[in-house]
Amino acid sequence: MTKLDKNMIKKLNRKNFWRSLTLASSWNYLNAQGNAIGYMMLSALKQIYKDDSKSLKSAMKRSIAYCNINAFFSPLLTGIATSMEEENSNDPNFDKDSINAVKASLMGPLAGIGDSLWWGTFRIITAGIGISLAEKGNILGPILFLVLFNLTYMIPRYFGFSFGYKAAAQFIQNAYKNGLINIITKAASILGLTMVGGMIYTTVTFSTKLSFTVSHKTYAIQTILDQIFKGMLPLIATLLFLFLIRKKVSANKIIIGIIILSIPLAALGFE
Repeated sequence: MTKLDKNMIKKLNRKNFWRSLTLASSWNYLNAQGNAIGYMMLSALKQIYKDDSKSLKSAMKRSIAYCNINAFFSPLLTGIATSMEEENSNDPNFDKDSINAVKASLMGPLAGIGDSLWWGTFRIITAGIGISLAEKGNILGPILFLVLFNLTYMIPRYFGFSFGYKAAAQFIQNAYKNGLINIITKAASILGLTMVGGMIYTTVTFSTKLSFTVSHKTYAIQTILDQIFKGMLPLIATLLFLFLIRKKVSANKIIIGIIILSIPLAALGFE
């Protein structure tokens, strides 16, 4: 039975803090921050599956799945995922799919809360403090801004992993005792799919300006498509890309193909 001790949790907490700094630099169009999340979880997974290389490989594949979250909350997410991976290693009946389902259901809310707190609130407050000093010619203005703003996000970034791990471990144990784990897993899967669907609609932009005239009345094709199914074209494009990825077509080839196709499509009235 695998169980991470307190000293190991502290060590993993420090590693997660430093490795979380790679989230922005490793972002890509295929899995967004997935590579960095996998890098953050690698040390913990090696401890959990140290005697099972096959399970370790499967766990790493789960870890590098698509993820897009506020960077300051990323250690919290990996702490929760690590606790679930540990439970998976100890329980042969554990639903492996629930790990990424929970990650998908949490990354949207955590991204929204994190962006609102730090970019929409703390940054403005700390900048106001710094500007008030800088206007008077005080050199402490920009320095104080940088110190205060960085302190606000260093705290959750540093303690996030251990907090997420401990909270998830206790929650999972109680959920098993109460028989709620299956309900929670199904709910997380539904919420995760909903979040991904919402992300497709807001991040994939694909529409057409084409129209046709019947009896002196002009009809816009995009309006008709929206009446049938809102966001139909972005969904079709996303499903096509998913099909190509499952057929082992590399992301670079897909991106190049999009660039090449965008020229004739733009000339035909698509944007």
